[in-house]
Amino acid sequence: MIFLSIGGQIGSAWLFAVLSAAGIAGPAAILSWVIAGTVFMVIALTWIELGAMLPMTGTVVRYPYLTHGAFTGWIIGWAAWLFAVSIPAVEAVAVMTYLGSRFPNLNVVEQRSGTTMLAWPNGILCAIALMVVFLLINIVGIRKFSEATNWVTIWKIAVPVATFLLLFFILRSDNFSLGGGFLPTGGASTVHAVSSTGIAFAFVGFRQALDFGGEMKNPQRDAKIAIIVAIVVPTILYTLLQIAFIGAINWQDAGVRPGDWAALNSSPWASGPFFHALDAAGTAAFAAFGNLLLVDAVLSPAGAGWIYLGNSARVSQALALHGAAPDTFRRLSPRGIPATTTFVCFAVGCLFFIPAPSWYQLVSFISAAGVLTFLMGSASLSSLRRTAPDLPRPFKLRWATLWSPASFTCSVLVIYWSGFSTLVTLLVTVFAGLPLFAVYTAARRGWVTSALAMPLSAVFLIVWIYVNAAGGWFLATQPQQHSGWGFGWYMAAFSGSLLAFILTLWAVSNPTGRRHIERGMWLVILLLALLPTSYYGQYGPHTAISFPADIAVVAALSLLTYRWAVSSGYPTEDLEQLLQSENNPRDADRADQQPPGLTGNEPATTQQDGV
Repeated sequence: MIFLSIGGQIGSAWLFAVLSAAGIAGPAAILSWVIAGTVFMVIALTWIELGAMLPMTGTVVRYPYLTHGAFTGWIIGWAAWLFAVSIPAVEAVAVMTYLGSRFPNLNVVEQRSGTTMLAWPNGILCAIALMVVFLLINIVGIRKFSEATNWVTIWKIAVPVATFLLLFFILRSDNFSLGGGFLPTGGASTVHAVSSTGIAFAFVGFRQALDFGGEMKNPQRDAKIAIIVAIVVPTILYTLLQIAFIGAINWQDAGVRPGDWAALNSSPWASGPFFHALDAAGTAAFAAFGNLLLVDAVLSPAGAGWIYLGNSARVSQALALHGAAPDTFRRLSPRGIPATTTFVCFAVGCLFFIPAPSWYQLVSFISAAGVLTFLMGSASLSSLRRTAPDLPRPFKLRWATLWSPASFTCSVLVIYWSGFSTLVTLLVTVFAGLPLFAVYTAARRGWVTSALAMPLSAVFLIVWIYVNAAGGWFLATQPQQHSGWGFGWYMAAFSGSLLAFILTLWAVSNPTGRRHIERGMWLVILLLALLPTSYYGQYGPHTAISFPADIAVVAALSLLTYRWAVSSGYPTEDLEQLLQSENNPRDADRADQQPPGLTGNEPATTQQDGV
């Protein structure tokens, strides 16, 4: 499990994030990695207790259902699914991008508006073929999957270590002070780089120890060790790689004026930072290792890709176990893997090659979606200590009253640091999944009739598409050049249409459905409040609250919402079913063979399924 978690963290990020981070923060990108490691360790602390207490397949998705109900669980689960299902495609894009920079005659990449993207048909078809390899590795079963992961992870650690050791021999000390000193763009850019350049993307892989928790031999012990090691080791490794890369930059070879850090992102080096740094050294040994690095440029992202394809299948399975996806997603193959969901996630993942087949364009959104799911760790921990105090806790977090709100605040800050444009895209995509909650989960559990849920969801989806298409802020990479609605009108239409849908759904639901919606409103209000905060904050188009005052505002908002989130936790139907089915739930997956949440309000067909 340690290899699985580390393997999920050392993927394409080590190949690209060092240049992207340097392009935003300059030499201070070194601090960005240290900050990220610290922040994610704080975030992970709450998950250590949860993962050891109730090891489950797809843990990150399932705790919200246990502590805050199906409405909260759906929002977090939808975000987790979007995050997990897109990563295999992103890793495949990374492989093709590196190979395309070394072998331009393959015609697998092209430049669009200064950004390297996969070309059609060579690049996209090759990426799909690589996705097929990810699929085959996953469907052979967890044992073979683990064996392949272990060997590849050893390689993935060895090559980056050798890379920074070699680059230290050509380190130029003056690079750390060019363009305005060690902090050329200030502290605001240093933390902005955490979320917007792939640094956060590099750390979210620690969740593998949680999502595969139901398949551990000794989850109470292994989850804690795997999470801690999976954060400490990459923090050290990535920090050293960032130091080595900054010191090894050959500005002339990159075609960039010395000290012009921002220009690195559009330079030829962007398609293969470490390869170009080694090649620019001008020695045969370094050039030879640069070619070896191309092998790692295939194995590192590919290793993370097949891990996350397995992760996305288990997230889908977790949603099905709580009645939020078709029951067929719950079924395991004779080899013990969710084969159907693996095929579905493979097919959906391939769709990400269509709109934006570029690593640099997708990484901020993916990072924010992944971190959004970690919000629930602190809220669920505090809620379960109140609603299920007798559950065995092999690891109990000391000083939880301090670490739990700190974990919640760190998660919100990482989302805020991603920037206004990324936040808009994230919220539009996440809330677009709410009609599925209404027509599938709410209707299936009998909280609302399909005759009401279907037209209500259809109207909301039409309005939602119109507001975000006409508003012009969705997928706007440069908000300063926005030409759609003003932010005030857009925010009013955005929040108005969303709240109108939720309140109408609440009004037409039965008391059980209303309770689930009420217990999740803290999450909706938090995300809506972040939007104007981001717009007027340091990373928005109209900065009125500059750094570090914006950090204080976001922290205050987080702490207030945290108290609301904890008080919203209650003994849900899913939790009661779990506690009744297992006196000592060492492996909570054993309780998941029944359709969840049977409260007596479901249609007769659903109750019969439970029987």
